[in-house]
Amino acid sequence: MPAQQQNLFSHQDVLARLHEDRPLSEKLYFLHQLIQEDFPFISRLSIALLDQQTDVLKTYTHSTAGEATPLAAYETSLDDAPSLREIIQQRRPRLVQDLAIFNQGSHIHTQKIKAKGYRSSYTMPLYQSGTFIGFLFFNSLELHPFNPSVLRQIDIYGHLIALMAINELTAIRTLLSAIRVARSMTHYRDLETGSHVDRTAHYARLIALQLAGIYQLSDEQIEHIFLFSPLHDIGKIGIPDKILRKPGKLDDAEFAVMKTHPQKGREIIDEILRDFNLGTFGHVQILRNIVEYHHEAMDGSGYPRQLRGDEIPIEARISAVADVFDALTSRRVYKAAWSNQEAFAMLKRLADDKLDRDCVEALLANEGKVKSIQQRFQDSDYSEMP
Repeated sequence: MPAQQQNLFSHQDVLARLHEDRPLSEKLYFLHQLIQEDFPFISRLSIALLDQQTDVLKTYTHSTAGEATPLAAYETSLDDAPSLREIIQQRRPRLVQDLAIFNQGSHIHTQKIKAKGYRSSYTMPLYQSGTFIGFLFFNSLELHPFNPSVLRQIDIYGHLIALMAINELTAIRTLLSAIRVARSMTHYRDLETGSHVDRTAHYARLIALQLAGIYQLSDEQIEHIFLFSPLHDIGKIGIPDKILRKPGKLDDAEFAVMKTHPQKGREIIDEILRDFNLGTFGHVQILRNIVEYHHEAMDGSGYPRQLRGDEIPIEARISAVADVFDALTSRRVYKAAWSNQEAFAMLKRLADDKLDRDCVEALLANEGKVKSIQQRFQDSDYSEMP
């Protein structure tokens, strides 16, 4: 290369790593390190998302490693965070130079932030096409560190982080929409109500939150389990109506066909991921595992691969318990809905052999929240249910 051209490529783009196939949490951690080079007082970045259906704010990802984060696997009603609701109403970021103004706050999230020693914060509301989706927090251990010059530069980083988060969420929503369209164009569209899908998702989230500490589940993993659990049976769109809708018990040959739906589901998912170029976004393997392994059993008697115990991915074990519980407690034309206590008793009997005991006990430990989910997402019309 001529000498005069040797310097054409001498500059290294320090943000190039953001284009790599990495989970959002890793990208956020990387950006945090860069921000600290200019603003070492910024100790923590975190994102919380709003569940539009329930008005619940959920921790999603953060830049602090290990036990340093004050909030993980946490959710709260937006009604219990009036200062954050005011940010939404104002549609402007909030600057708190001294968090002592919230010292009288009694909510867990306020107490935990205080306990970790954070003394100031800058909070940006996140919007997607004008719709509020969550918050981005910049926390500091120092008092009054945010001056106008600092804020102008932090805003740039904030919008970059917002775009990264929105890009990931958009990819997920595109994937979910593609799967739902595929399902709605087949006979399978009438086999589940929207309420069943919502309940299954929220039961799965309950279980994942309860098990987060035991299985080291990150907030991102919990959110993806919540989003993907209702899609476990997508492979049934490849099962013939004469088998899928048979009113009586399946014979051995028919059951053998039915047992192919996890593999068919995996094939459908992989094809959609290829077609929409979504195969590289973070945690997509959670979707694959739920779809392919939700019928595996703890004793190895399940299908399609006869996995046993911990060989079954935790997200598939969580999804199985959430689905079985909702199937038992939902009314169908061929059966009445079981009571929660009857369903809990059945889950206990299935634990260890068919279902994961940790997942069963996690659901049972949240009986009050289970009832709240059932009340919020009731089936309004049973005429379409099989």
